[in-house]
Amino acid sequence: MKEAIIFGAGNIGRGFIGQLFSESGYRVVFVDVDRPLLDALNRRGAYTLRLVTNEEAGEVTVGPVRAIHAEDADQVGQAVACAEIGATAVGAAGLKHVAANVARGICRRAAEGNPLPLNLIICENLHGAAAIFRGMVQVHLAAGQHEFMAERIGFVDAVIARMAPALTPEMRQLDPSLMIVEPYKELPVDGDGFVGAPPTIVGMIPHTRFSFFTDRKLYIHNAGHAVLAYLGYLAGYEYGYQALADDEIYFQARGAMEESALALTRAYRPPAGALLANVEDLLRRFGNRALGDTVLRVGRDPIRKLARCDRLVGAALNAMAQGVQPVNLITGIVAALRFDHPADPIAGELQARLATDGIRRVLSEVCELPSGDLLHEAIVERSNVSAS
Repeated sequence: MKEAIIFGAGNIGRGFIGQLFSESGYRVVFVDVDRPLLDALNRRGAYTLRLVTNEEAGEVTVGPVRAIHAEDADQVGQAVACAEIGATAVGAAGLKHVAANVARGICRRAAEGNPLPLNLIICENLHGAAAIFRGMVQVHLAAGQHEFMAERIGFVDAVIARMAPALTPEMRQLDPSLMIVEPYKELPVDGDGFVGAPPTIVGMIPHTRFSFFTDRKLYIHNAGHAVLAYLGYLAGYEYGYQALADDEIYFQARGAMEESALALTRAYRPPAGALLANVEDLLRRFGNRALGDTVLRVGRDPIRKLARCDRLVGAALNAMAQGVQPVNLITGIVAALRFDHPADPIAGELQARLATDGIRRVLSEVCELPSGDLLHEAIVERSNVSAS
């Protein structure tokens, strides 16, 4: 049976990509460091995916699967050498930890004379993730192997939009391999990243001009979700769906998404109404009570999410570049600057910096918005209004 390898058996690896590969006829090999999870996957040779909406719930069994610990370099290298498709789903910060294993497998493919291409779909929330990871892998290869990698190994950017919140400790104790996710299973990928013809994978849609899809995910999906979370937290809500039911928050989150939609429409000229339909679909999905998605999960790590090229400041700058006033996006930025959830140490760090350095220095250093910049000044003005 043909095999697929996935680095990372968490929310995206197991909760999304594993299902798509399995339904496409692959035995899925997971590489992870969570021993209880790996043991559970190997005992059963499959796992349960629970698909939930506000109206119904259903379960599918994903299998056959097997699992390897990331420290077992020989087995991981062999799995990479034999795989026909692969993916990473380890988080942007985790890519550097899997690069050596991927390189080891590429060396083994070359030594064994495997003529088939291996395309790795890079499922990380990082702009240009495929090129970044390619560079990380290349560092671990001898110069003579660079040509083999260029000819046989594809690194493919992807947009991940399925929502898969973390399970509670009680659920994990009952079944470490269980995943609870929404049914949405569309996987846009960069068609230009493949070596050879893109394989047929359930839900996977290769596109050219892929920047449209990355911008849509970051500036509409991620931005809207963040605005909902930060405003929801400040209003005292625990879950995103509770915040969405608050009319004032709903229209501010929707307004932020529509600002980005208008900017992207001006930049890319998609079919009429396509981006507004995307906004409507996302708002419906954000209201999925069965997922139990918390404002903490969506809002945590505000320093990263306030970066110049990320979902809030990036979306506002993109809107301004297209002549769109980012009124609601600025509301979301100000709310993010006030996010002080006690369970998020990064939020505590941000609040300490604001208290010590002031908002202008934080905007200059965290958001890379120099004093005098139009967006910088608009955020300061809105913050002063909110504080008064």
